[in-house]
Amino acid sequence: MEKIYLWNDSSILTKADRPSITFMPAETEGDAPAVLVIPGGSYSSVCETTEGSPIGRKFNALGYHAFILDYRTDPCHFPAPQLDAMRAVKMIRANAAQWHVDPHRVYSCGFSAGGHLAGALGTICHDLDASAGDVCDQYSALPDGMILCYGVLAFEEWSHNGTQKCLLGENFREIRKDYSLPDFVTEKTPPAFVFHTVGDQVVSYRNALCFADAMARAGRPCQLALTYWGDHGMLLANDTLDAVSWPEQADAFFKSVILSETDPTFRARYTNKYQSEHL
Repeated sequence: MEKIYLWNDSSILTKADRPSITFMPAETEGDAPAVLVIPGGSYSSVCETTEGSPIGRKFNALGYHAFILDYRTDPCHFPAPQLDAMRAVKMIRANAAQWHVDPHRVYSCGFSAGGHLAGALGTICHDLDASAGDVCDQYSALPDGMILCYGVLAFEEWSHNGTQKCLLGENFREIRKDYSLPDFVTEKTPPAFVFHTVGDQVVSYRNALCFADAMARAGRPCQLALTYWGDHGMLLANDTLDAVSWPEQADAFFKSVILSETDPTFRARYTNKYQSEHL
């Protein structure tokens, strides 16, 4: 695994080191999709050992190059984490040829507070400037799709206030609506795969419902994977029968998004007439 620093300024620090991506290449031939893995930690820490490299290895097995993000957290507030994530996406695209990445298949994948950060890339980051004075500035920071796992997506009183406070500061209640992701879904929001469990005792599954509803109302592709059992922080949901398949479901969803745009027969398969004729 190779660690790559995001900024030339060595005074920009995370709690572990400097903002960085750790490259975990997949064993594939030709260009492969990439996933920017964003661990959670309530915007107060980065849970790399659980929601970082293990997730990267899983996506490697599915044929994705993985990049694990170490980003700034409290006492650094918005937009510091968002700028780190934006810079990471730009850097992945700028180095796509060298790293054998398909620059049109760069996805963000975040967990808990990292889910907010992964989703922010597609909703509330448009007006931010993550320039660093190099070639990466020429590339888009908008992911081609987002994987949002038990994320703090809606900044509401019933959601996770600790995450909101660490990102926005003491007066978070006064300003949080400006950072609540469902309120900023538009017709340009990237496709999203949203995974949550009803049993999550820390971050309510209502976050996933609100975001998926906003995507549906905006006419944007979104798959909601909601399972009944599961605490907060289900990670890869090993040894379960239902939740364990979320990475494969996400992969299938994004492949379907591509087919929906390239295969003229795609939509016909989702009609009753087609299914009836192919019994």
